[in-house]
Amino acid sequence: MEKYGKELKELMKSENSGNFGFLTQLLSLPAPEADAKIIRKATKGLGTNEELLWSVILGRSNEEIRILKKVYYQRYNKDLISLVSSELSGDLKKLHLACLQGMEETYDPSYHNASKAEEDAVEFYKKGQGKWGTDEKALFHTLCKSPPQYLKMMDDAYVAKYNVNLEKALEKELRGKVKKAAIFTVGMKLHPYETIAEHIKSTCAGMGTDELGLSCAILRYQHILPRVMIAHVNLFSKSIGERVADETRGDYKNLLLEMIRVAWPGAP
Repeated sequence: MEKYGKELKELMKSENSGNFGFLTQLLSLPAPEADAKIIRKATKGLGTNEELLWSVILGRSNEEIRILKKVYYQRYNKDLISLVSSELSGDLKKLHLACLQGMEETYDPSYHNASKAEEDAVEFYKKGQGKWGTDEKALFHTLCKSPPQYLKMMDDAYVAKYNVNLEKALEKELRGKVKKAAIFTVGMKLHPYETIAEHIKSTCAGMGTDELGLSCAILRYQHILPRVMIAHVNLFSKSIGERVADETRGDYKNLLLEMIRVAWPGAP
């Protein structure tokens, strides 16, 4: 591409437009830079695409958060925490800022044991369902600091004591977009492949397909897409490829289908 005097990503930007063009630009970038570009897209212009933003930021490991913050600053000369603080408000802002702290503990069986899980499940109840006025910040702190193995123990303890799981508890206590975002955060720790499959389906729900959200989801989770594809079939009796073929058209559809094929060449 050097003979054109442009980097590949600049060529893609000039030769293509719309959601197809944006997807080709993302494909020309390393994964961390693509994630940073998605965040930029979600926060640039009039209004914030909050669902696109949380699909990139929430449910990440400490190391992924560290890399994301570093790359975003290098690429756009802006601190990611400052950006989120200026773009979001209320409980949705609290959840994102908690996740961006990279506070998830390293799982230690001697510390993250059944007794502690039961204690934390009770505390979670007291801050949520058992409290007049939910302490959202405390709930988000617990979700973000708990390693997946321990959050599963805590979820089991919550079910045993209160007959609902953590996702159902959050569904009862929260409202609107923060409810969806918090449930997504829990899902990414407890059952990530199913959560991503549901997220991909949600981009195709309602009136018209959210092509931007669909593109970013398939690209963002390319490295685990085969497992997500299996989860999607198990949940919805329909492959992601079939969903893409039904919901999109033309070159954009062909590009998404090729991405799916590359992720799992032998897919049934």
